[in-house]
Amino acid sequence: MQKGTIQVHTENIFPIIKKFLYSDHDIFLRELISNAVDASQKLKTLSSIGEAKGEYGDLLIEVKLDEEKKTITISDRGIGMTADEVEKYLNQVAFSGAEEFVKKYKGQNENAIIGKFGLGFYSAFMVSDKVEVFTKSFKEGVPAVRWECDGSPEYTLEETEKGERGTDIVLHINEDSAEFLDAERIRGILNKFCRFLPVPIYFRHKDEEKEAGPINNTQPAWKKKPSELTAEDYQSFYKELYPYNEPPLFWIHLNVDYPFNLTGILYFPKIKQSYEIQKDKIQLYSNQVFVTEEVKDIVPEFLMLLQGVIDSPDIPLNVSRSYLQGDPNVKKINNHITKKVADKLEELFNKERQEFEGKWDSLGLFVKYGMMTDDKFFERGNKFHLFELVSTDGGEKKFNTLEEYRMATETLQKNKEGKLVILYTTDIVQQDAYIKAAEAKGFVVTKLDTIIDPSFVNQIEMKWQDVHFVRVDSDIADNLIDKQEDQESVLSKDDEATLKGLFDIKTPGLTTTVEVKGLSADAPPVVATRPEFMRRMKDMAAMSGPMGSFYANMPDEVTLTVNGNHPIYQQVLKNDNKDTQAKLVHNLADLALLSQGLLKGGNLTNFINRSVDLLGTEQPTNVKA
Repeated sequence: MQKGTIQVHTENIFPIIKKFLYSDHDIFLRELISNAVDASQKLKTLSSIGEAKGEYGDLLIEVKLDEEKKTITISDRGIGMTADEVEKYLNQVAFSGAEEFVKKYKGQNENAIIGKFGLGFYSAFMVSDKVEVFTKSFKEGVPAVRWECDGSPEYTLEETEKGERGTDIVLHINEDSAEFLDAERIRGILNKFCRFLPVPIYFRHKDEEKEAGPINNTQPAWKKKPSELTAEDYQSFYKELYPYNEPPLFWIHLNVDYPFNLTGILYFPKIKQSYEIQKDKIQLYSNQVFVTEEVKDIVPEFLMLLQGVIDSPDIPLNVSRSYLQGDPNVKKINNHITKKVADKLEELFNKERQEFEGKWDSLGLFVKYGMMTDDKFFERGNKFHLFELVSTDGGEKKFNTLEEYRMATETLQKNKEGKLVILYTTDIVQQDAYIKAAEAKGFVVTKLDTIIDPSFVNQIEMKWQDVHFVRVDSDIADNLIDKQEDQESVLSKDDEATLKGLFDIKTPGLTTTVEVKGLSADAPPVVATRPEFMRRMKDMAAMSGPMGSFYANMPDEVTLTVNGNHPIYQQVLKNDNKDTQAKLVHNLADLALLSQGLLKGGNLTNFINRSVDLLGTEQPTNVKA
């Protein structure tokens, strides 16, 4: 057996760091400013325990851009470094001074320290031909030093003059990175990554005086206790995050220190019915340093349309902070957010139901999606999920929970298997005749007309095993609950057979079945219905997946129920002009198809032309007596 030590050569490490450490080169500014913040926070810590003498004064960070010299300088007034510390921290790749400090001063506000990997400083070489460091330690009587490196393993270290405590890092920008010599580019990076850092940051351009105020908000709302904030504070912070958005519906303040550290504010935005992809996402921070907007592992999928901020030093990031690493804390945080959202929704429903109902158009998406995809949330969501009831009298909106709907329909809306039948509409205008027919029977119809509802109906029907969803136009009103007896038709069997033959019309793109039944005289002459299962599948076909394509390409199945008790057929059957008789029947069939939105293209054109012909037809004189 042979044992040894793997050799790492710095001449090979530097090109790797420069090219592959970070996917986006603008990260260098975040890393160097984060180091400056750490230097400032370390000084605060040492001062608080008496290891740093005197007042530390105004701790601030300056970012200075000089296009003529092609330099960017990041300056802090923090702890600074001695020559020995420069040797230790800058000349050892992946040695984290922040990590060492946290271990040494454990319990002294270690969560305020950002750095972890000891590689952030070397991001400077992604954009620089040369990096200079001027630093002076907070320790009394220790000379300042200057360190210089051109990205090779060679460096120089010498004493220098520096008046103030702290560190200046001077980046000599290379030709390939000239974009970073643009003031607006730098402002954009600072605004993205540093807008909420805890130490004031000033941006100076050329020889201009520093701006009137820092570019960052050092005390963002999520770092404060909920008891310290008013509704106006929450609204104001939302406006700071999303200046062009409508005010949010409400918000949830996260503030946990055990078993993990988590702070943040999540806002419920107003959601449009189209549910277009949101540009504004939840922002993930680690110690107030912006990390990413990709939070799919931390935030449950059904809450991805929320907005706001999550901040946690316990979220495991890789070296570049671009990706989350597998860790139990991620799952714990995910579960905690789910619980907090459920708590908030249930509280609002119980205490402010009218307000909750008023926001249901937006809240419904979160609740339905959560009930479909998260079993724990499903159990909670059953308590506050709402059905919006349909009323054709134009009254105020009315909502029922599942149990309230069950109580309102217990005696009428059960099928032969004893399941509760929930009648629903996806289009109040198009399905108006069907809704009115159902209401005439005393049935209660609910509205399920959003893009998520076809999937919701399918999945929730499996979870609510004693419930069956039926769209109001999936059958004639008499049969919707699957237990009514047919009325007798006034037509003879021969007349019924004649009508059935007349309605046997081949319509391109449709598979049609004809039946003659004895409905009430005031029911429509023909009712077009589509089987519930197949119609659901076609409704879902717009969603991706091979099964969606399969159902989308299948012909629509339609049942034409001819109402043998409608008086119009007495006239149709007596008309011995076969051409006019066929046109009348065809138009009655097309009117029924039109009510289902199934008359399109050439079929619709033929219906219009046929109607014009019938209007021009003289009243027949040869009607049978």
